[in-house]
Amino acid sequence: MTLAEAYLRGVSALEAAGVPDAAFDCGCLIASFCGYTHAQRIAHASDRLSETAARDFLEAVRRRADGEPLQYILGEWPFFGRAFLVGRGVLIPRPETELLVEYALAAVCARQAPVVWDLCAGTGCIGLTLALEKPDAQVFLLEKYPDAFAYLEKNRAALHASNATLVQANVLEGAPVLPAPDLIVSNPPYVPSGELCALQKEVRREPSSALDGGADGLAFYRALAQRWIPALKKGGTLLVECGDGQGAGVAALFEAPARSVRVRYDGNRIDRFVEVTV
Repeated sequence: MTLAEAYLRGVSALEAAGVPDAAFDCGCLIASFCGYTHAQRIAHASDRLSETAARDFLEAVRRRADGEPLQYILGEWPFFGRAFLVGRGVLIPRPETELLVEYALAAVCARQAPVVWDLCAGTGCIGLTLALEKPDAQVFLLEKYPDAFAYLEKNRAALHASNATLVQANVLEGAPVLPAPDLIVSNPPYVPSGELCALQKEVRREPSSALDGGADGLAFYRALAQRWIPALKKGGTLLVECGDGQGAGVAALFEAPARSVRVRYDGNRIDRFVEVTV
């Protein structure tokens, strides 16, 4: 089988399965399992693939056609210019979350040796990025679930984030004994429980524990307001990501005397983030 034949066969199979961006996904699978970049795939279209490469590629196409997320098949996904290991049991990093990191960096850029807590850390894409972008920071990443925690450990090791400390903890139970934070950042579960079944089939392959935000999607924000904001240093900041249309509701949970609460928007003018200063 030539490279061109494999690519066309893969695109056809993904299109037949209803994969939205079949050509892009197939190109990623060719690169990962056959070793050809986009430019190389064009230049070497007549190359014959080894039996192993062809078999592995077609198996990857089958998995993708079956609804497995592309990121899980590849085993890694870029975030803020770095590759993060991903797989079954951990939430896949999203591009909109990069803006949350930018807001977080702005909040601590002028602080010397800030303490940062990343709650519901998952892959660590937020907290580890902050640790690497702000090397004098002391970053604590909290994650409850063992499968996600394993990826957190792998990513810290792969990225050499020596100023990051990993803590296995349940956000809904409140703060463990840690140095008081200048910044708390979190992308918690925020999908209302009743809406999980309506998510894209790829998203339903991600852990429900990283998606299910309770009956109204706000369970974790209530816990943050009641149990975590009080831990912030005076002048400290809480930054959270939330779902489309949730900004005002989340902000209302955080309103209290001596707090400044602000809804921030992503590039599509979606109320994606809430910032609280105490």
